[in-house]
Amino acid sequence: MDFLIGYGLLALFFIGVVVVLERTRREGRDFTDYAVAGRSFGSWFQTMAFLNTWLPGTIFIAFAGLSASAGVIGYYVISYSLLAVLFMFLMAQRVFDWGKAFNLRTQADFVGMRYNSTSVRVIAAVIGVISAFPWLVLAFQSLGLVFSYLSFGAVTPTVAVFIGIAVLAVRQIWTVRLGMRGIVISDMIQGIFAYGVGGLVALGLIIWLMSQGFGFGGLPESFASLPGLNSDLGPLYYFSLVFTGAMGSWCWPDIFVRLFTARSAQAVRNSALKAAPFMFVFLAIMLTMSMLASQLPEVAKAPDNVWFLTAGHGGPFVLALAGVAVFAATVGNVNAITAAVGTHTAQDIIHVGGADEATNTRTARITIILATLLAVAGAVATANVTAGLLTLALASYQGIVQLAPALYLGIFWRRGNAAGAASGMIAGFAVAVVLQFLYPVAIPALAGMTSGVVGLIVNTLVYVALSYALPQDEAERRRIGQLFDGVEEEAGDDLPAGETQARPI
Repeated sequence: MDFLIGYGLLALFFIGVVVVLERTRREGRDFTDYAVAGRSFGSWFQTMAFLNTWLPGTIFIAFAGLSASAGVIGYYVISYSLLAVLFMFLMAQRVFDWGKAFNLRTQADFVGMRYNSTSVRVIAAVIGVISAFPWLVLAFQSLGLVFSYLSFGAVTPTVAVFIGIAVLAVRQIWTVRLGMRGIVISDMIQGIFAYGVGGLVALGLIIWLMSQGFGFGGLPESFASLPGLNSDLGPLYYFSLVFTGAMGSWCWPDIFVRLFTARSAQAVRNSALKAAPFMFVFLAIMLTMSMLASQLPEVAKAPDNVWFLTAGHGGPFVLALAGVAVFAATVGNVNAITAAVGTHTAQDIIHVGGADEATNTRTARITIILATLLAVAGAVATANVTAGLLTLALASYQGIVQLAPALYLGIFWRRGNAAGAASGMIAGFAVAVVLQFLYPVAIPALAGMTSGVVGLIVNTLVYVALSYALPQDEAERRRIGQLFDGVEEEAGDDLPAGETQARPI
């Protein structure tokens, strides 16, 4: 009976999402519609699309596990998430204007246009695809835990991964067919369940834990402190975590594309204002529950499983709700990553020289399938590994943050050039990869800096040095001047997409 409750609720949720997608189905008219949903969504859809991409199923496992094993340091995700929302607000106008004026579809497309460079575009796309891939593996790991726990012991972790793969493979049919429009619409449903229902489950578990005597007073003193001057990790470790998370936020290709699916820059800004309180409340509740639950003996032994182990005390129905919340968050994240990887690979790597709309769409769909199969292989190879998943998540941040100088300085500083952007990304990524292998957590000799921060310093120095050493010629200065001064948006959040105008240079 418990098995039927767990898998039955998952099936009902899955069917509900598919029904909504079919009822709102609209075949993509061209590759722009497939890649960025025709730039047609308002702020509420943008809000939930951002949340369902930003907060994957791993947030319930690896990040919750950090709070369950180490305490308040786990709350660092709130700090950098709110900074990410602030960046979204500040970037909205220029990114939307340039995106619409030049029909940009990806982050690599965006930086390639900014620097008028195919090399910059390809390098950014390759770094984005490589760095995003570990999150697909983490997503399948999350699904494995969902189907394992909701089977109530009927299937092994390895078999559960294969069940999750099969379910997600079926779900990917709609991702491949409908593109970004279907993803944004499903994000609304999945986001409401993942963070609305999931947040209520976490709140209920907090009340239960405190009623059972597992309050804040029972936590060890170490749970209330952050790594400081005398920490084994180093005084700069916590700073590095927050800084890397914040700077890398809009470097993720699946996150950045959200800025292109809105109907206006005002819609993006409004979604930032709406996302911040939702995100803060959900994360605060979920991480607090995880920290309190660390006092449960079974959680102390397997902190990465804190969400499921604690929900299990509420009975099969509560555990099923908790599992569906993770499923909803995971599916939204997988859809976004695979779509971004597919689009980047099609138009920014394979067909960067140009291809017709049908060829780009076909290549994107094939890439989505291949990326899913590779992630499946990675998840199967690590099916029995749950501890330390946060390390894999943090490692991917060290790579993706190397897009930050080219992206952010390119948006707000006119002097940056293609040589600086390309060389900086290559140098920073190479340094980060080497140091990550040598120091997976932190670098003791550098006061606890992470590999990504060191790579970012090298990256920025190279970018700035070459920007000054190789001054722009007159034609480039004129192009940059027109780019920064000549593209304006003239419509608000609530106007139809067709009435949102951008004046190209």
